[in-house]
Amino acid sequence: MQLVVFDLDYTIWSPEMYQIDGPPKLMPIDDFLGKQPRKSRSPPRQIPPGSNTIYKNNIVTDRRGTPITLFDGASHALSEINKLKKSHPLRAAISSRTDEPSWAHQCMKWMVVSDGTPLSKCFDRNLIEISYADKARHFESLNRKTGIAFEDMCFFDNEYWNVQSVSQLGVKCFHTPDGMTRDAWEEALREFDMD
Repeated sequence: MQLVVFDLDYTIWSPEMYQIDGPPKLMPIDDFLGKQPRKSRSPPRQIPPGSNTIYKNNIVTDRRGTPITLFDGASHALSEINKLKKSHPLRAAISSRTDEPSWAHQCMKWMVVSDGTPLSKCFDRNLIEISYADKARHFESLNRKTGIAFEDMCFFDNEYWNVQSVSQLGVKCFHTPDGMTRDAWEEALREFDMD
């Protein structure tokens, strides 16, 4: 494994960009915890897991206060990749068809993975493919930019048709219909004899 590629929407984070109301914003945790209808019978809000940002005591939300959170498996895998980069020729990239690229870039600047690294710093800046093109085209571009063979790449995506398209190139693909999981990451490590 030399290149690990992730989809963004519902693979790295939830909700998907098309599901949020307006661009992402930083919200103080105190405001988030206090934002509940007056006569609500629901239990008080909790700080959602996976909502850490570069700004202490803030989370990323949409304008209605819906939190945008990282999946635990994505945060874990990216933290491990950050460690592995020190001893292996390993790079991380994005292949996304998100509806709102500028919103996605903003989320990546603010959100942090479990080792404290901003999401944007987990990926090589020139290896972020965000466009409506078929994801196989994204991988052809990544191959040209890096010189890394398709067989030395792995890909995580929640959409099965993306996995099917990219796997035809020889990339080892992992379907993550419920978001990135630690199990999917462990499976990829086993596939490449890195466990």
